[in-house]
Amino acid sequence: MLEPETPPPALSLSDPPLPDLVSAASTPSHGSGTAERSAPLSPLRPGDVVVILGAGNMGSGIGQAAAQAGFKVRIRDLAEKDLERGRTAIIKTLDGAIQRGKSTPAKKADILSRIAFTTDLIEALSGARLVVEAVFEEAKVKRPLFEEVVRHVAPDCIVATNTSSLSVAELFEGLPSPGRYAGLHFFYPAAINKLVEVIAGPSTSSEVLETLSRFSYALRKIPIRVEDRAGFCVNRFFVPFLNESVRLLEEGVANLSTIEATANELLGTNLGPFQLMNVTGVTIAFHAMGSLHQAFGEFYAPAKLLESQYQRKESWDLKAGGEVDPSKNEAVRRRLLGAILGIATRLVEESVASPEDTDRGATIGLRWAKGPFALLNGVGPTAALGMVEAVSGRWKEAFPVSKELHRLAGEGAPAWPLSQIRVRKEGALAWVLLDRPEVMNALNTRLLEELEQKVLRAAEDPEVKVLLLAGSSNVFAAGADIAEMAGKSVQEGREFTMLGQRVTRAIETLPKPVIAVVEGYAFGGGLELALSCDFILAAEGTTMGLPEVTLGIHPGFGGTQRMVRLVGRARTKLMVESDLRIRADEAERWGLVARSYPPERLHEEARAIGKKIAANAPIAVRLVREVIDLGSDTDLPTGLRLEGESASYTFSTEDQKEGMRAFQERRPPKFRGR
Repeated sequence: MLEPETPPPALSLSDPPLPDLVSAASTPSHGSGTAERSAPLSPLRPGDVVVILGAGNMGSGIGQAAAQAGFKVRIRDLAEKDLERGRTAIIKTLDGAIQRGKSTPAKKADILSRIAFTTDLIEALSGARLVVEAVFEEAKVKRPLFEEVVRHVAPDCIVATNTSSLSVAELFEGLPSPGRYAGLHFFYPAAINKLVEVIAGPSTSSEVLETLSRFSYALRKIPIRVEDRAGFCVNRFFVPFLNESVRLLEEGVANLSTIEATANELLGTNLGPFQLMNVTGVTIAFHAMGSLHQAFGEFYAPAKLLESQYQRKESWDLKAGGEVDPSKNEAVRRRLLGAILGIATRLVEESVASPEDTDRGATIGLRWAKGPFALLNGVGPTAALGMVEAVSGRWKEAFPVSKELHRLAGEGAPAWPLSQIRVRKEGALAWVLLDRPEVMNALNTRLLEELEQKVLRAAEDPEVKVLLLAGSSNVFAAGADIAEMAGKSVQEGREFTMLGQRVTRAIETLPKPVIAVVEGYAFGGGLELALSCDFILAAEGTTMGLPEVTLGIHPGFGGTQRMVRLVGRARTKLMVESDLRIRADEAERWGLVARSYPPERLHEEARAIGKKIAANAPIAVRLVREVIDLGSDTDLPTGLRLEGESASYTFSTEDQKEGMRAFQERRPPKFRGR
């Protein structure tokens, strides 16, 4: 990891973190491979041993984050003085949190009790489930280390590199069990910054990538999936943004102060490009651009002024930046946007990262107010294309323009599509994933509208038999988006409430079963969504509640009505009126949750139940769901009549004939839904 040349200003756990100004060497784009490990992989869980190789700023920060999440951490370095430096850095960060009232001495002692420091590699690797390398950013140092590590770890131990400037493929080439190697790029400072790039090598198994993503969530980080290309995702557009800022100064388009002010206004930041380079080191920006230049061509060549600043080993003189000239703002803004949007749209087109993850990289890792695609949608594809083409006109083939951006602009599209719901098909199952992990999947208008559309679309797919509603992270949904709701009028509040009711009713009346797969938190609207499903499967430790009264409102997406039908009037009132939060085990005793499982087994068990339901006769499953739902809202005699009529009808179906014939012939049935 390339780190700042000089210590950055004091940072608190709540301060915006500084970006990591680095990039990666050129490699082909790789998807996750299908190589098999020699042993099955079990999930990482608190208490497992995580080994950090390197006690520098990055290594110590990663180790602290893992220990805070409950993992047993061993930090290994070559010399005691290096270990002491890492230990001191961790203690300083923890003490700072105590001073600001964010932690306690007892918590500090608990975290430190889970961290061991050693110079003995074999001792460090004993029993390791995950090894994260964070040593010098040189392949000649990393590669021999990996060759030694793999001789001393179990076949199911995941080995990851924290590289930000080297090819993951080349670092692990030829090593045994190729499916277990990946990149795990933490951003500086690792103990604070929430972004992690999870990088797929050419043979990395999808299981390893999922395990590393969930490990990142356990560390209270937000992972984004990226491919093994130069610059990965974030630095691919961020470092050229710095370089283009220097070019603007070099060409006399605007003075330094104007470029700083315009960039801060555009991106919603407090540190402009030149101040950032001063904090992290001009050398890092220069070398980062050099790596991108080697990979992608002349547009990425370091600006001459940046090179001369690097050679003089000088920081930028911010005091001599001149007065801000508002008349130059638009020219600076268009150039910076043209560079950022041109690169971001290309890296998405190359399948390096999704547009949603690209935006997360900017807003979480760099603390920009908006990511590249949100910025693009703020001006519209047509205007964005004009800015990108203006940059491309200067650099020709060295700055190709995205075909998708051309298409959207040509069609007059209002925006580049961005999604807050992901649908992942697995045979007869469709996972419908709430995908706003940066805000714990808070429900806003856009998410609810998209959820309704995608649930209905998935239900119409003839291949899909069962839907599983879950969060994309380790949180289901922490409730409705307070930031959006706070400013609503009475009419707007009613529209939002009715939207929530419409969506939950659509889920409840879907002709196919919907299982809520809940972990982390299910509060407010999140729990109401889960209640509209056929039943809830929850991870042990999940917390549930309807806390709306603490905000001056009460549940409106059907929570009071569906809850009372499950747990009774008294428990519903207790939960809603007193803001009672209950864990999954108590929710299971109440009948709110159908079954609970250890977190690492939840998805596996949900998948198994979904497959069992999908294998049964579709007509019988649909009818019995209707009988249960309708019968529970009526008296017993009426319910029995409903059941009898419905059961009689099933004898008219081909599925009934096939099911009973298969039973007699002792073979699995082949239901066709007829």
